[in-house]
Amino acid sequence: MGVAPLLAALEAISRSRADRALRLRGSLPAGNGWEAFELLIFRGFSSSVSHPTAFDPDQPALPEAARIASAELLQGPLDPAQERLLAGPASVEAFLDPAGWL
Repeated sequence: MGVAPLLAALEAISRSRADRALRLRGSLPAGNGWEAFELLIFRGFSSSVSHPTAFDPDQPALPEAARIASAELLQGPLDPAQERLLAGPASVEAFLDPAGWL
């Protein structure tokens, strides 16, 4: 599955789980190498916390060449002072099943 359909599937699941956020970590092509990224999916929207993204919400938040290394399920809404990890790190595919969102 490509990056855009993968993000769309995860965003669709997250719309019905306002009590969960999914954090994706991986790498993006940058110059002659790769650069780390972090992306949060909450209430149907993807938001990069490490890189700028397009203003258009219809555009995927990650380029197709992105490599997603891991995913973590967090208690939502997020509280940076008391982050609660519910599952992971795991492969992103583990969260394509809504049952994986606990």
